[in-house]
Amino acid sequence: MPTQRAEQAKPSRYRDLPPAPRFFSIALTCMGIATAVLFLFRLGVSVWGQYVVGTGYLHLIIAFFLPQVFLHFPASPRLRHKLSWYDVILALVCVVVPFYFFLHGQDILDYGWEVFPPRLPLVMGIVYWAVVLESVRRSVGLLLFFMVLAFSLYPLWGSHMPGILLSKSFSFSRLVGYYVMGPEGVTGLPTRVLGNLFIGFMLFGVVLTVTGAGRFFLDAAMSVLGNVRGGTSKVAVVGSAMVGSLSGSVITNVITTGSFTIPAMKRSGYPGYYAAAIETCASTGGTLMPPIMGAAAFLMATMLNISYAEVAIAAAIPSILYYVGLFIQVDGYAAKAGLKGLAPGELPRFGRVLKTGWFYLLAFAVLIYVLFVLRREAQAPFYAAAFLILLGMIRKETRLSPGAFFGFVEGVGRVIGEIAAILAGIGLLIGSLLLTGVAQTLSSELITLAGGNAILLLGMGAIASFILGMGLTVTACYLLLAVLLAPALVEVGFDPLAIHIFIVYCGMLSFITPPVAIGAYAAAAIAGANPMKTALQSVQLGAIKYFIPFFVVISPAFILHGTPMEILRVVGTGAVGVVFLASGIEGYLVWVGTLGTLNRVLSMCGGFLLFMPGWTSNLIGAFMAGGVILLARMRSKG
Repeated sequence: MPTQRAEQAKPSRYRDLPPAPRFFSIALTCMGIATAVLFLFRLGVSVWGQYVVGTGYLHLIIAFFLPQVFLHFPASPRLRHKLSWYDVILALVCVVVPFYFFLHGQDILDYGWEVFPPRLPLVMGIVYWAVVLESVRRSVGLLLFFMVLAFSLYPLWGSHMPGILLSKSFSFSRLVGYYVMGPEGVTGLPTRVLGNLFIGFMLFGVVLTVTGAGRFFLDAAMSVLGNVRGGTSKVAVVGSAMVGSLSGSVITNVITTGSFTIPAMKRSGYPGYYAAAIETCASTGGTLMPPIMGAAAFLMATMLNISYAEVAIAAAIPSILYYVGLFIQVDGYAAKAGLKGLAPGELPRFGRVLKTGWFYLLAFAVLIYVLFVLRREAQAPFYAAAFLILLGMIRKETRLSPGAFFGFVEGVGRVIGEIAAILAGIGLLIGSLLLTGVAQTLSSELITLAGGNAILLLGMGAIASFILGMGLTVTACYLLLAVLLAPALVEVGFDPLAIHIFIVYCGMLSFITPPVAIGAYAAAAIAGANPMKTALQSVQLGAIKYFIPFFVVISPAFILHGTPMEILRVVGTGAVGVVFLASGIEGYLVWVGTLGTLNRVLSMCGGFLLFMPGWTSNLIGAFMAGGVILLARMRSKG
């Protein structure tokens, strides 16, 4: 049964906590959110003092959220149903040690602990370092764990390393001081993004989820698109785009929306592998779909020193073009296969759906107003979350009972804890590269290796992003390459924001591309389909995603950087190009019909050249696209 397969596909990573540890987890989460509100709304300055509001605040955030990893993530999968004594000890250590550095923030400054840590802070720092490493192993896996471990220890032997890794060596106590008591390391840029921006958006995303926003968006899409040809597939595309924007996680999106959309598509006549591929591609695109997107978008804003609103606006056109291409392909398949929409009696009524979920749209309006008009990025999601909770209390179906509320708080802590572990670990890795100066050296060496060829360097970046994306989360992959690779690409003349979007898109490709394709494998488990066949179909359906990152870098007009006329031309020809490219790939062009071999080739080539920025390529592409229509009409008349 589809439902049983969906259950089997759900990740069993989280531990079911007994009452006492669950209360401890919930209490820590409440204190962490309260701390973030005090800091971000400037309510705690007079209480904490200026320094504590900075680095000390981040230690406090870690103290409240890092313990969640040891409570919710078992040391190994076979221990999921058991909370061991050492898990409790490690969770307590994760509270005590960061809290110690929170209390001694002024001493760190006054007595130079970062360079010369006394014995007790040194011991506490070593423990801090160790629990961060273990939290990375539990939450992400061995690949990132070994990368963080190797890079964080690398400065000990920097003077003995070959080639570009050659650097000054540092003592162990200096490393502990730098990583734990300095502005980089565990409280470096990644953790600053968590504390200053990301917590609120994660809170808002979880509030949307527990109040049923995902179901609302799917029902809304079903009421509008369910009756057209291949309606269930189009519901999957639109619904997963909206839900994916809320979660920012490909696998979470596949499992939550896919358990509904994949069986519905199969009932409509789509083969299991094709239905799973549609859901995989739709869920993957949500990672960079405004307004919320994934963690990488928040990190991008901080690294480039721009507002999150700028990142959201820049990501909009590439995301829309990707979903247009996917929509065209699923429509083409439905037309060729003669798949109809659902009967009116099977569809929810749009008016009824809107009546039961209007407050979700209002909450988004609040978020967008505070985010884009008032420009209070850190505060916007808190306003929207509070607004949504209050409005949700109006209806019984969305009202949070005490049990649901505590489950919601527990979920918030678990999600933020996992992100905190990843970001603190990446902070150690980045800290070692900054301390040794290797990050700057590597950029120069990459430019030399590419011979100054910008396109070759771009290709190297795409390969690196894809390979790292196979074993790391999109967030971890992005952070690593944003430090190591992005400066080199910017130095050869590419737009900085375009480069950072390029890195995220290339990292996302591993979710749909064999041999890894973990998004496709998760969807295939729900569909009961062959995983490799699903992955290969995902490559075809998500083909537009392979071109978008390169074209964004070639022409930043795709991210709305340029003159109005240039943006209008590039986006306009790009949209037409996506239609013809996707139609050629699927073999069906709307208003023309099924395409023969010659017309498919012409449509794909013409679409690609229209999509590619540049007057010459656009003119040739328009000529080819016109040829497709002309040949089709000649055939119909003949």
